[in-house]
Amino acid sequence: MAREELTRLTGNGNGECGQGDCPNLYRTASGSIIVQGDVSDAFAPPTGEGLVEIPEAVLREAFRALGW
Repeated sequence: MAREELTRLTGNGNGECGQGDCPNLYRTASGSIIVQGDVSDAFAPPTGEGLVEIPEAVLREAFRALGW
């Protein structure tokens, strides 16, 4: 899946990231959420999964974008 196929929910100039490539949330056409953030080593996830860390402000921005 290409980034261009995703709806960016955060970092569109009104949050702490501006237009930059930092922690962001995206929505897929099927309604799933893709999370981009700093890799976390808090614990070892199952094979095929990964952990990312994103600031609370990024989640709040995404919730507002979704109308939650």
